[in-house]
Amino acid sequence: MSAELFRTCPESGLQFHKPAERLMKAHAVASIVFLLIGGVGALLVTLTRWPAVHLLPADRFYQLLTMHGVDMLIFWLITFEIAVLYFCSSTLLKCRLATPKIAWLGFALMMIGMVVNNLAVMNGDASVMMTSYVPMPANPNFYLGLILFAVGALIGCFVFLGTLVIAKEEKTYEGSIPLVTFGALTACIIAVFTIASGAIILIPTYLWSIGYINHIDPAMYRLIWWALGHSSQQINVAAHVAVWYAIAAIVFGARPLSEKVSRTAFFLYIAFLQLASAHHLLVDPGLSSEWKIFNTSYAMYLAVLASMVHGLTVPGSIEVAQRAKGLTNGLFEWLRKAPWSNPIFSGMFISLVGFGFIGGISGVIMGTEQINIIIHNTIYVPGHFHATVVIGTTLAFMSLTYFLIPTLFRKQVMFPGLVKWQPYLFGFGMAVFTLAMMGAGTLGVERRHWDMAFTDSMLGFDYPASAYTFMGIVGISGTAAVIGGAIFVLVTVLSVFFGKPVDSESAWGFTTSRVLRAEPIVVPEGGHAAAGKWGFAAPGTFLLAIFFLVIFVIYYVINWKYLASVWPIS
Repeated sequence: MSAELFRTCPESGLQFHKPAERLMKAHAVASIVFLLIGGVGALLVTLTRWPAVHLLPADRFYQLLTMHGVDMLIFWLITFEIAVLYFCSSTLLKCRLATPKIAWLGFALMMIGMVVNNLAVMNGDASVMMTSYVPMPANPNFYLGLILFAVGALIGCFVFLGTLVIAKEEKTYEGSIPLVTFGALTACIIAVFTIASGAIILIPTYLWSIGYINHIDPAMYRLIWWALGHSSQQINVAAHVAVWYAIAAIVFGARPLSEKVSRTAFFLYIAFLQLASAHHLLVDPGLSSEWKIFNTSYAMYLAVLASMVHGLTVPGSIEVAQRAKGLTNGLFEWLRKAPWSNPIFSGMFISLVGFGFIGGISGVIMGTEQINIIIHNTIYVPGHFHATVVIGTTLAFMSLTYFLIPTLFRKQVMFPGLVKWQPYLFGFGMAVFTLAMMGAGTLGVERRHWDMAFTDSMLGFDYPASAYTFMGIVGISGTAAVIGGAIFVLVTVLSVFFGKPVDSESAWGFTTSRVLRAEPIVVPEGGHAAAGKWGFAAPGTFLLAIFFLVIFVIYYVINWKYLASVWPIS
């Protein structure tokens, strides 16, 4: 390997392969562009669902809802995730990237696909929403754009896998691949399944849209499409959990409580997480009751177990690292004295709590077959997936970006005082937004509908006043979250293109540990028990886990009470 093709960050010790570095920059910048486009759609959709404003006419609302869904759930996240894959392979394993020219081909296909799809939506004849259910047709370029993007992303996945092979052959690391890279590998495996599922259904749908196929069976379409639609979120889950582990190492030098347990949890994602898409299909007549019950019970529990493991071990590893540094007073000194003014940490921790408490608990509730029936076509569902995708994944990616701007782009982060508050505005705004959506959904407010008041409709419906209050809160908090997202985009763009060059990320003003050189945590004499309380290495995290369990049980019982009111038993 030529030494001129590599550079080493003096502060973090990260080694960048320059061709991989350029690809990471390209993917990161492109992802931010489509985050911006999707964010504009988010604001306009939110202001329309806010009854007091009700901004857009019906045709424009569904057009922008389609654009928002595809740009945010597919384009922004997967494009950023390809950059994460290259970082977790080439950079963390200190090796050259496999086939950079082919990787650039993949990037070009992704860019062409995103542009073609967005132009089709903006043309006004592809307002079919992200699900694009047949037999409702869209402009053929809508499907073509998705197919091109999927092929490009698939190339990126294979380049990542090839890079792992190169690292193994050239022995750039010892033993097993690092846990963060293992999490990225999990995301890649799920991505290959997801993209292949999309190809299986979108290619014939494209041929149907141009007249070469006469019929697409709607039930078959839904079944295969949800292997794309829901599993794309599982790419996000695996990727943002890997980011959690990375940031715990970056900021605290923390190591997982048990790498074997964490790796097993990632494996459970591969084995069971895709099956969670079953909760979108519970009223489909072509699927057996046995299949539905298995997927919404036993299979779902194993996927949930994996997320609970990560939700315990990430803060647990931080607690152990903090206690080893002397923050041992009480149960939560380690948390109180964490660097809350560092957006790399604060964004990650809000992401973890929001994903676990709001997204996780609501996901289990919504994935339970009986309860699902009473809430699935309500705005409760967008409330749930905004908690997982936006608070969980997007905020985690924002946090990682604040680390990558100095280390990858070699620029100072502009407006650091403003940036310290950005994760709080975005995270808490989105938390209120999701909770208010769930409250409105519990009262029956429908999802995807342009006008909850059914103005001028022959078959109107009067919701209780509290439903309108909830939707007003959705509008206010959603606008606040969009402002938080706009600050992120503004700071990122200005920093990358106009920020002052830096020699290391210490120019941020935050000290960070060496990601791969972090020494194992030194625990006081007496073992882990001496570092904690009650015989636990991380007693504060254990108490938070018990609190999570109590909240979950209470909310589960409440929802069964709601179900009993729908199906009275005498």
